[in-house]
Amino acid sequence: QLQLVESGGGLVQPGGSLRLSCAASGFRFDGNMIAWFRQAPGKEREGVLCISSSGGITNYADSVKGRFTISRDNAKKTVYLQMNSLKPEDTAVYYCAASTIGGCSRYKNLMNYWGKGTLVTVSS
Repeated sequence: QLQLVESGGGLVQPGGSLRLSCAASGFRFDGNMIAWFRQAPGKEREGVLCISSSGGITNYADSVKGRFTISRDNAKKTVYLQMNSLKPEDTAVYYCAASTIGGCSRYKNLMNYWGKGTLVTVSS
């Protein structure tokens, strides 16, 4: 059964850090690029970062450059999102998604598989 399962969300104070994980099963993980999306209440789902199947290519939205880092461990079939210097505007449900396209993309319409999301709340 094909699955992407996010974990690691929670409540954190502004300036704090969280690490999200996206664990995959049921498909060829190392043949897929992975992207992280987020959706805040009342807003469109936006692509935040992505990483190519080999991990050699990454792409970041301007809003998270210098604060968030994406990495992957193909042996563990897991992608990580390290979030530092969190701001209240980072509050959202975070989703991971996979696509068989080459390279790396943050466009939601190109994704083939989606996880169910994990909530990140940044608040004092």
